[in-house]
Order: sequence, then C-alpha cells, then structure tokens
Amino acid sequence: MKKKFLATLLSTIMAASLLTGCGGASGSSGSSDSASSGGDGVQEITWMFWDDLDATQDLISLGYKDTIERFNKDYEGKYHVTPITTNLEEYYDKLNALVAAGETPDVFIVSPGPQLTDYVSPGIAAPLDDYLAQDGWKDTFTSDAVFTQQTYDGKIYAVPLNTAAACCFYNTEMFEDAGVEVPTNWDEMLTACDKLQKAGYTPITISAGTAWCLSMVAGYLCEEEGVDLAKLADGSASWEDGKLESAANKLLELSKYFQLTAAGDTNDVATANFYNEEAAILIQGSWAIGQINGENPDFESKCGVFQFPGCERLIAKSDSLCMSSSTKCPEACAAFMKYFTDDTAQKYTAEVGGKIPVTKVEYDASKAPAQLAYVMDIFENAKGTFGFYNESMPTTETGAHFDDTMVSVFLGDMTPADAAKDMEEYYNANCR
Repeated sequence: MKKKFLATLLSTIMAASLLTGCGGASGSSGSSDSASSGGDGVQEITWMFWDDLDATQDLISLGYKDTIERFNKDYEGKYHVTPITTNLEEYYDKLNALVAAGETPDVFIVSPGPQLTDYVSPGIAAPLDDYLAQDGWKDTFTSDAVFTQQTYDGKIYAVPLNTAAACCFYNTEMFEDAGVEVPTNWDEMLTACDKLQKAGYTPITISAGTAWCLSMVAGYLCEEEGVDLAKLADGSASWEDGKLESAANKLLELSKYFQLTAAGDTNDVATANFYNEEAAILIQGSWAIGQINGENPDFESKCGVFQFPGCERLIAKSDSLCMSSSTKCPEACAAFMKYFTDDTAQKYTAEVGGKIPVTKVEYDASKAPAQLAYVMDIFENAKGTFGFYNESMPTTETGAHFDDTMVSVFLGDMTPADAAKDMEEYYNANCR
C-alpha cells in the first residue's frame, strides 16, 4: 500500500533541494535531487519507470528504452538521462522512499488520479504549463481533454503518454473449439466460461493476488450495479445499499473459472498463462498488447478482444510523466519528456506497442497490432469511460483499502455483506 508522507518531512526536503541549481556552485549538502552537471558540463538527469528495460520483452517498455537512447544520442555532450527501473508491484513504494530520502527522480511515471494527487499536493511534481507552451508542444496533442486527469487548479502537472482500456482478451481458437460466442452480457459470460471449462480449458487467467487486477474486475461489476463513487464520497449514498454486495457476489461467481493458482500468480505470470495458451480469457488493460506480442509474436493472430460484458462504459487510463519540482535541470527534463510524445515515439506507441496515441500523429494502421483495431472499435462503441476504482476514490489509501477488501472477498476471508459494511465504515472514518 502506498503511504502518505509527512508534510513536514516533505517541506524540509523541498526547501533543501531548492538551494542548488543545475550545475550550480552551491555546496549545500541538502540537495535532494539526483540531477547534476558532470565535469564535462553534461547535465545528468534520472527517470524512474516500473519495468526493467534490460530484461523486458514488453514492446511498450522497449519503446521507452529506445526513446532514452534517442535522447541521449541527440543531446550527447549536453544532456544525459539514466533510468531507474523496478517492477510494477514495488514501484510506488520505491519511488516514495526516494522522495522521502530527498532523492526524487527528475522525471517519473505516475498514474492519474489520487496517485498523481499525492505528488501534486505536497509540491513534489512541478507544473508544466510553461514548457507545454514552448514550441507549440501542447498543440501536438489531440485535444486539451487528454490533460483532464493531470490538471489541478488550472495547472497541468503531468504529460500523458498513451491511452489504454481494460478489456477482455480471448483465444479465438479455444472459443471456436468450445463452440463459444463472444459474450455481451453477464449471463453469456458465465455460459461462455462454463462451456470453455467443460471443453477442458481454463476459462480465465488473472492475478487475483495482485489487488489492482482483481479490483479492475470488481470495478466493472460495481459499474454494472450502478455504484456511484461521487455520492459515496459525499455521503449521499451508502456502500451498504446492496450494490457492492451484489458486485462482490458476482466476483465470487466468476472466480470459479479462474486458474487454480490465481491467488498466488503475479500479473506477469497470469498474462503469460494467456499468451502461452494455458487459458482462454485474460481480463487486463490494453497495455498488455505490447507484453503479449513481445513475448509470443505468433499468438497475435489468435488473440481477440471484447468489452467487459454488460458494461456500457470502459475503464480507461493513461500513463503520465511528472517532473520533480526540485530538479536542478528543468530544461533538460522538459526536453526529455517531449521525446515521449514526438512523432517517432507516438507512432511506435500505435504501430508496435498497440496503444492509442495522445498526439495528432499519423500512423499506419496496417502496421499496428491487430488487437489495437479491436480496442479502437470498443472505444468507439462504448458509452463513455471511467477510471480504475483504486484510482478514482478520495485517496490512494482508500483505493488500496478497496483493493484489499476485494482480495479478502475472493480469498473467503470476508463475505460480500461484510465487505460492504467495512467499506461504509472506512468511508465514514476517512472520507466524509
């Protein structure tokens, strides 16, 4: 669970970090930022990401690696970026540890919503409007709407890199062999899973132990039941009105078709189960296209995509980049961030990675992964979008509590009714 920082600690860190400038002569030992000017005059900056760029086969991650290499080559002798990498499960804990230690990365990736808020509110993330206004950078984006979740009090604090949606990937050959049609509602989903199971296939692979993966499914089920997060936050609705309980019961019903190792499988393992053809359905975001096709290119031809059955809206999100407000080299950071949204990077996002670009770049749809066309079609036919539940609640702690509650329901440690009561009590104590 991501922890909040003490405001006093952050204030101390921020104040100390502002004592030095990029390549400045100040000898203050309180500098909190990793950016520096080397003996050869090169401005050094760091970038933190949630994947190992030297070990990954994920096509999006490999695209980011290429972006770093292009930037370092083009700015050789002036700027140089060094990546700090980890894994998704540990990313925020490690990022927060660096912030608390006064070593905030100069540029770091973050998800919109309360997680971004946690870096904006205490002043960790810098406003980017002045940089976006330079050289028409902001005009290259599809519209101002792409900055909606990155805007606070009229200022933009993060730059979106792509757009993705949570979907259901499926093995077309397994569906055909089992005589299964693509489900369009809840009953059809259960029927499809039952047929797949009787045909000898594992119907669904998911990382039920990775809380956000399970709550992604729970979020769709809550949406189907009409849960209203805004009303729950202001107290005009109650978690105990039966909607969450019904959604949790549906989650248990669906979990009968999960792989037997779902509770212990990581997200990577669960996804591998799918592209290694050990399961028929993977419920995951469309960011998984890069991982699926990178690990098993031959699987692309039999990988279909459908919208979560019974939902008219889509869970959608975008990875975004923040700049540290304490960086010593803001111009170097801004130049680096622009590389992620230039035509080369955004064409790669679509044509190789299978994500939807956020700029007006023209790309060759015939080169893009087949799954991207399916996702684009789903977007066009959806009645709207909403955010991940754990990223749409009042605080990151609240989202983490919801995630953990859904895992407890799945594991049998909590009944759906108890889960609803627990969430209501938590909101009363922490959110209203």
